[in-house]
Amino acid sequence: MPEGLEAELYRSGAERALDRTITGVTIDGRQPWAAEIEAVLPGATFVAARRIGKMVLLDLGRAAGADTLSLHFGMTGRLIVDDVAAIDSLEYSSARDDASWDRLVVGFEDGGALRVNDPRRWARFEFDPPSDRLGPDFLDVTADHLLTVFARRRAAVKAVLLDQAVVAGYGNMSVDEVLWQTGVCPLAPARDIPVDDVVRLVEFAPTHLIGMLDRGGSHRGAIDPEVRAALPPCPRDGTPLRRDRVGGRTTIWCPHHQVAGRPS
Repeated sequence: MPEGLEAELYRSGAERALDRTITGVTIDGRQPWAAEIEAVLPGATFVAARRIGKMVLLDLGRAAGADTLSLHFGMTGRLIVDDVAAIDSLEYSSARDDASWDRLVVGFEDGGALRVNDPRRWARFEFDPPSDRLGPDFLDVTADHLLTVFARRRAAVKAVLLDQAVVAGYGNMSVDEVLWQTGVCPLAPARDIPVDDVVRLVEFAPTHLIGMLDRGGSHRGAIDPEVRAALPPCPRDGTPLRRDRVGGRTTIWCPHHQVAGRPS
């Protein structure tokens, strides 16, 4: 957390910061771009809010001296505009809005502010980040793209999907959810996933993920934090769920219906 779904909620929340003159910036001095951000933003305006993968991109007016400010929220960062949080609380993080955790504060002429509040200091901010290092967005990825990538990858399919150079925006919880819903084993080598499974994953993921977005984010699926903690029987077939490590990430899955090539 936050994953691509949370970043989309942050993007939507950031729209409240558009077309407002910036009068001042306070930023954590440990940020590599701190000096540049403090120098460029005052007097500028944000004119558009976009998202690429897990990043929110705030486009600046023409005279700003930079094109885009990118916000990456790490595991525990929250976006707050005019004291309204885009997400009330994150799973596995604090719900407190402690001013000492503000890593970026952008003040506006009308008295409001955009803040990134992060207890762990993992959020990061920069100007004009390169986007060519990222794969297609997780809500737009095609079966042809995945089939091309999978054909040359021996790693577990979950690890490949978490690679932001392959697909931008997937996180641990959303990948577990999509693989569980579509019946694909997360441990299976990517190159062994049948074409029909890849097509089903690509067709199913956007609709289901947008439903999760409407309910509040990547923790609002069937494999939610309570299921991940308690490891009850599979909600679909009653088989004991398994907990494994894939690509260094905790992975929850069903050994009965998540078998490559088996219809979900």
